[in-house]
Amino acid sequence: MVEEIEPQEETIEIDETLNEEVVEDELTDEDIDNIADTAISVLQDILKYFDVGEVTIDEYEGDEGELILDITGDDLAVLIGRHGKTLDALQFLVSAITVRTIGFRYPVVIDVEGYKGRQREKLESIARSTANRAVNQQRSIKMRPMTPYERRIIHITLREDARVETASEGEGSARHVVVIPV
Repeated sequence: MVEEIEPQEETIEIDETLNEEVVEDELTDEDIDNIADTAISVLQDILKYFDVGEVTIDEYEGDEGELILDITGDDLAVLIGRHGKTLDALQFLVSAITVRTIGFRYPVVIDVEGYKGRQREKLESIARSTANRAVNQQRSIKMRPMTPYERRIIHITLREDARVETASEGEGSARHVVVIPV
């Protein structure tokens, strides 16, 4: 069993892009290691149910402070699934179990051989072109429905663009980002 971490000065706010509670405080390297160990253990337990053979899980910190676990090995297409749906489900499970185990939410991203990295680059490009379109046409542009992770990428990509604002609208699987010219 993993020991629960008690954060020092816990500040809880709602992250509009994910609709989940986010703990924002100073975590020590030991705390981060504990989170990583917990997430890796959960991921390894789940991977036992897939016939993927020997895998390696590399851990590193992402640009936005999230923990990224990148799985490499042979024949991992089954972990990605059609349009990344299996990978999204895997990430959801690992994140949910990790949150329950450590007692607070910390962003954990599961990737398979850089698949999400490539998808992120595509989403960033789509976000920038949508922002340009919204500014040029002087109207709000509704993007296609996206997962919470995809919406978060769009919001992060465009938050520094002073020409536009972003908002998430809709419910459930129809939730999407709207890019609004300022």
